Amino acid sequence: MNKKSNALQYHLMLAPGMLFIIIFGLVPLFGIAIAFQDFIPVKGISGSKWVGLDNFIYMFQLDDSKRILFNTLYISILKMLMQVIVPVGTALLLHELIFNRAKRWFQTIIYLPHFLSWVILAGILTDMLSEQGIVNKLVKGVFGQPVFFLGSNFWFPIVVVLSDVWKEFGFNAIIFLAALTAINPALYEAAEIDGAGRLRKMWSVTLPGILPTIVLITTLNIGQVLNAGFDQIYNLYNPLVYQSGDIIDTYVYRIGLVQYQFGLATAVGSMKSLVGFILIFVSYRLAAKYANYRIF
Repeated sequence: MNKKSNALQYHLMLAPGMLFIIIFGLVPLFGIAIAFQDFIPVKGISGSKWVGLDNFIYMFQLDDSKRILFNTLYISILKMLMQVIVPVGTALLLHELIFNRAKRWFQTIIYLPHFLSWVILAGILTDMLSEQGIVNKLVKGVFGQPVFFLGSNFWFPIVVVLSDVWKEFGFNAIIFLAALTAINPALYEAAEIDGAGRLRKMWSVTLPGILPTIVLITTLNIGQVLNAGFDQIYNLYNPLVYQSGDIIDTYVYRIGLVQYQFGLATAVGSMKSLVGFILIFVSYRLAAKYANYRIF
């Protein structure tokens, strides 16, 4: 009787989450039908004309599709690499700090940007990188000319990647700091007996100790390779940098909600979801193989 009562309580606790998934995750899936229609809002899905795969064929014929796919992969892969390399380096440096108070202060400072939205951070970045901003004052002091960071197709992807690292590297370092605490202290003692210095211990003990976590995070990030960051880019970009900064999500937003091409926008979004699902499946298999990570 008690077991049944406990089971009921657990199921009731799950109910809000399941309801949220059904309303916002499953019900909207019926909207994929728009990708196969010449969708007209006033007629709705039931009244709009069915066009089969025309939207998908048109999507692949567009020159923009190649550009946005390249931009998405380019920016996303750079972010993935930097979001592993910088947090690992930060965690190693924090691990080597002797003064605990200094370590806690540094951790708090680098965590803070994670809790700010891209709306706020984009405003700060726009002000800092403007012609009269602090960054361009330093650039003009050294090179004599300002740099149009948010209006240059060369600089914009660099700004996107570096600002993403600035926002998230402190928070991501938590994972690697947690992995560092799991390393057996006896390994460090054995290394000291063998005469190893701090760098040698870091190379021979610390890095191998967190290597499974690095492999796990990297492989799981493969599933997110088509998510280059809509919030960030939408708040930072402008028509001058569409060539280098336009990604799948921002393109879908523009052609769907601004240019009213709902069918084409849904086709692009559906293709992204399909590719993302395949990549998540592949990354899960890789994580299971190389990091022994399994959910099921």
